[in-house]
Amino acid sequence: MKTDWSRKWSPQEEIRDYMEHCVRKYDLRRHIRFSTEVAGARFDEGESVWRLWTTDGEELTFEVVVSAVGQLSRPHVPSIPGLERFRGEQFHSARWNHAADLTGKRVAVIGNAASAIQFIPQIAPRVQRLTVFQRSANWLLPRGDRAYSEREKRRFGRLPWLARLYRWWIWLQLEMRFPLFRGSRLIAAVVRRMAERNLRELVADPRLREVLVPDYPVGGKRILISDDYYQALGRENVDLVTSGVDHVTEDGIVTRDGATHPADVLVFATGFQTTAFLAPMRLEGRDGRSLEAEWAGGARAYLGITVAGFPNFFMMYGPNTNLGHNSIIFMIECQTRYVIEAVQTLRKRQLASLALRHEVMDAYNARIQRELARTVWAATGKSWYKTEAGQITNNWSGSTLRYWWITRRFDREHYRVQPRLAAAGDAASARAGDAVAAA
Repeated sequence: MKTDWSRKWSPQEEIRDYMEHCVRKYDLRRHIRFSTEVAGARFDEGESVWRLWTTDGEELTFEVVVSAVGQLSRPHVPSIPGLERFRGEQFHSARWNHAADLTGKRVAVIGNAASAIQFIPQIAPRVQRLTVFQRSANWLLPRGDRAYSEREKRRFGRLPWLARLYRWWIWLQLEMRFPLFRGSRLIAAVVRRMAERNLRELVADPRLREVLVPDYPVGGKRILISDDYYQALGRENVDLVTSGVDHVTEDGIVTRDGATHPADVLVFATGFQTTAFLAPMRLEGRDGRSLEAEWAGGARAYLGITVAGFPNFFMMYGPNTNLGHNSIIFMIECQTRYVIEAVQTLRKRQLASLALRHEVMDAYNARIQRELARTVWAATGKSWYKTEAGQITNNWSGSTLRYWWITRRFDREHYRVQPRLAAAGDAASARAGDAVAAA
């Protein structure tokens, strides 16, 4: 366990370095194929294997497939008239163009949520003019970031149990916010007062304060945390525009009120294609049924991990596993244990496949949709948690403690098992272990 993080909220470079350290420490590099995109996969019922093909035309065979693309991996760029005519640089914040020098430029940022509040304070001091286009305001709380002292880092290093206890303390503090999303008026009032006080203290301009107050309940959309976003909006070279974008010209943006906003660079902070999940990959399960057809009414899965009709296929950060109050890493750790136990079950019991029962998935999703209907997310209009039809496909309906409880063991009784022929058992068992790492 890493105990020498530099800050409470570690910067991107430090997180990346830690991930690369883990790759070296656990010898993962030999299992990773970079610059390889999976175009689709089909389950071969006769062989009980998944046949994958890449965008380069290569075909691969695995007994187990784990999709770890998550919910926030494919950037969403809105279709805006005239975008193709813009002569300057344009890119999505998730695909940042590090070659683009923003110094002294007029930069337009379309979007103002979780991504925007992180990079806007970083670029505002070096651009000539920064124009932020806001569709709707967000509830924002202080992040409370700070550097860890050398003494703290030494103490965590000497006493790993203290570092672990500190982690659980952070988890508990966040977990106590969960009743907010289940409609607790008391907690909602407390959080709203905290957000409003933060806004009053950091934004002096009353007109700017007015347009930064959301028109939906606290928690209805993602609650943002920042120590410097409001201050950035108060800079003389930063403008916040609340009139909707109408079209783009060769050198700027025209809003619906007819105003023209010159720009040399466009940055899209417009989020991700959150409800498409595995798209554009095409998956075909038993009887040739596609996952797209299975999810025609909205993505759903048992525990957000498995889908009926798609044997030996598992997901990380799948449907209805996102959180509004705590760390997604906790959820992913729960899913990791569950998937590992499933693969171990395949190997130890010499099974060809594990197939989730349809009635289990139907009952599970009916229950969580009933629970989600009573949350603050259901009372809020459009958000990235919902499909266009209004179904909440992204968020988990309970506490993280409850999710840990229901995923603490692999519940084999909810799956139909197919034994493997004894003659092929040993070789198949070995391939199953390799398949998870390769997938």
